[in-house]
Amino acid sequence: MASRRDRREFLELPFRLHANAPQWCPPLRIERRTYFSPKLNPFFKTGEVQRFLAWRDGRAVGRISAQVDHAYNEFHDHKWGWFGFIELEDDPAIMEALLGAAEAWLRERGMERMVGPADFTMNEESGIVIEGHDLPALIKQPWHPPYYQRLAEGAGLAKAMDLLMWNLEVQDRGSVLPVMFDLAEKSETEHGVVLRKMSRRHLRKEMDRFAEVYNAAWSENWGFRPYSKADLDSETMLMHLVYESDWFMVAEKEGDTVGVAISVPDLGAVMRRARGRALPFVWYWLRRHRLMNRVRVGFLGIKPEYQHTGIAAKFYVEHFDVAARHPRIHGGEMGWILESNEAMNRGMEMMGGRVVKRYRMYERLLDAA
Repeated sequence: MASRRDRREFLELPFRLHANAPQWCPPLRIERRTYFSPKLNPFFKTGEVQRFLAWRDGRAVGRISAQVDHAYNEFHDHKWGWFGFIELEDDPAIMEALLGAAEAWLRERGMERMVGPADFTMNEESGIVIEGHDLPALIKQPWHPPYYQRLAEGAGLAKAMDLLMWNLEVQDRGSVLPVMFDLAEKSETEHGVVLRKMSRRHLRKEMDRFAEVYNAAWSENWGFRPYSKADLDSETMLMHLVYESDWFMVAEKEGDTVGVAISVPDLGAVMRRARGRALPFVWYWLRRHRLMNRVRVGFLGIKPEYQHTGIAAKFYVEHFDVAARHPRIHGGEMGWILESNEAMNRGMEMMGGRVVKRYRMYERLLDAA
């Protein structure tokens, strides 16, 4: 994708497709340009990317990316290729053409499996929405109309994994099983675990602690990709934009980090009003506390050796307590959580949560060229 027109059409296509969908959370155009820049996105240090557009009668009608994440393949000893950023009109021929282009590009590079969609990695927006189309997307959540699932499965993509979003409301505290509060208390009284809030001043060091927990707790999970130093440098800059001290939590035992929870106040209302434009975003961002009423629990992890000490319960209860101190915040969504993660999903059930969104990851085996 060499021409300026192609890059513009790739960027603008979802704005045209979803302009009338109130559930969609438009990204900032300037952020997307930065994301696709090999000089500014650390993914390009270890990954290869090719973007494709489908055209009809001189008009872009679909887009897709194909990428090889060498860091992922090296960690897992896989030969997986990925596709992402898929957007298209309701036409099976467009889906087949897009997937065919991505598949051919990945096969040329020796990949044995094509997985997606993921916007470069599973640490970004991932999956096609198959449940929860009527609900607004929170920040860093994808949204697709229902026909995307039909087209994907009609093109022969097979289910690889479902990703779940759980909803929790402040007023649902009464439905939390009492054992959760007992576990939360015992994590400190019996196991010596204490919670503290992350420091904005030292946020880069805090992100090192986050990666320490993430890389230990998630290393066996499907789709896991370890964070590099360059990833954390980039992620810290984004976290400064959404940092709220109440929602960035660290669990420690005798000074050692044993768990981390990062919840991001939902900027979906801000993004929808800005409609991808930078200056309106700045204006609404300054007024964000008047617009935000939900949070997204984007990460909650505990080192494996401490996962049976009640730390997760302590994090959950702290989220309820913090929300109660913020009268505008009435709830939020937790996830995504792999459908295969029985412990986390059971914990959400014990907290009175319910699955409100489901994203599906697909795969296709690639024949040898």
